[in-house]
Amino acid sequence: MLAIVAPGQGAQVPGFLSPWLELPGMTEVFAEWSEVAGLDLVRYGTTADADEIRDTAVAQPLLVSAGAAAATALLGTLDEARGSVDVVAGHSVGEFTAAAIAGVLSPSDALALVAERGRGMADAAAVAPTGMTAVLGGDRDEVLAAIGAAGLTAANDNGSGQIVAAGTLGELQAFADAPPAKARLRPLSVAGAFHTLHMEPAVKRVQVLADGLTPVDPVVRLLSNRDGAAVASGTDYLSRLVSQISSPVRWDSCTRSLIDLGVTAVIELPPAGTLTGLAKRSMRGVELLAVKTPEDLDRARELVKAHAGPGTADLEGQS
Repeated sequence: MLAIVAPGQGAQVPGFLSPWLELPGMTEVFAEWSEVAGLDLVRYGTTADADEIRDTAVAQPLLVSAGAAAATALLGTLDEARGSVDVVAGHSVGEFTAAAIAGVLSPSDALALVAERGRGMADAAAVAPTGMTAVLGGDRDEVLAAIGAAGLTAANDNGSGQIVAAGTLGELQAFADAPPAKARLRPLSVAGAFHTLHMEPAVKRVQVLADGLTPVDPVVRLLSNRDGAAVASGTDYLSRLVSQISSPVRWDSCTRSLIDLGVTAVIELPPAGTLTGLAKRSMRGVELLAVKTPEDLDRARELVKAHAGPGTADLEGQS
C-alpha cells in the first residue's frame, strides 16, 4: 500500500524549485499558477533568499505549487492518482497539496485558496508578537501538561517525540524558563502562533473564498490533520482545511492511520525530508523516499509500481 505525503511550512529552502522547472512544460505551468497565486512563484522558488521565502504569504503557495508539480511529474496527471496512490496526506499547508492530488480541489483552486490562507495568516500573525517552539523528547503527558500550564497550545503533535508549542512570546519565554524534564526546546523561525486561536481572523478571511468553491469528493483515501481520519466528503474536507488554520495539527494521528491501513511505502513530495524523517522513527520497516529533485522520480515510479495496491479505488470505511 502506497502513501504520498506533502510537507508543511518550514520545509522550503532557497532554490529548491529550480530543477523542477527544467521539466518539459513546467515553466508554462508555473507562469499560470503565479497568476493564480498573485506571486512570482518562479522567482521565489529559484533566486529568492531564505528570508523572502520564510514569509508566510510566500511560503504557503510556493510549497503547494511545488508539491502539485512534482505529483504531476510522478503520476503523469493528477487524474491518474486513483490508480497510482492508496492514501494521501499533508502536514498543515501540505493538506492543500493533498486536496489537489485527491481531486477535492483543482490545483488552481487549491493555490488560490492557499494564497489567501498565507496572506490571512501573515496578517493575523502581525496583530501580536507570537511564535512557536518545538519540544523534543521528554514524557509526552508531562510535556502536554507543561504546555497547557504555560497557557500555550500544542499546535503540532508530530509524533516521534516532537510536539510544537505555540502562543505569545511571553508565554513561550516562561515555558523556556521552566521546561519539561528531559525535553529540549528549539524556537522555530516562524512569524506567529499558527494553528492556535491567534489565527481566528485568518479562518474568517479564508472562509469567504472557500464559500465560493465547489469541492469534489476525493478519488483516493484522504487523511485529515484534525484527527487522522479518512474523509470521504469533499465538502467536509474543505471545511476542515479552513478550520485547521486555528486548530492543532495531529500528524501523530495521521501516522497512526497510515500504520493501521498497512502502508508499505511512503513518498514525500518536495521540499521533502521532514515527514520521511519522522517516519523513520515511527514507521519502521516501511520503504521511505524523499523526492527532492526530478532525479528521484524514477525511484518513486518504482515504488508506485511495487506498492500501489489493487484496492486504491476502495474508499469504504471513510468518515
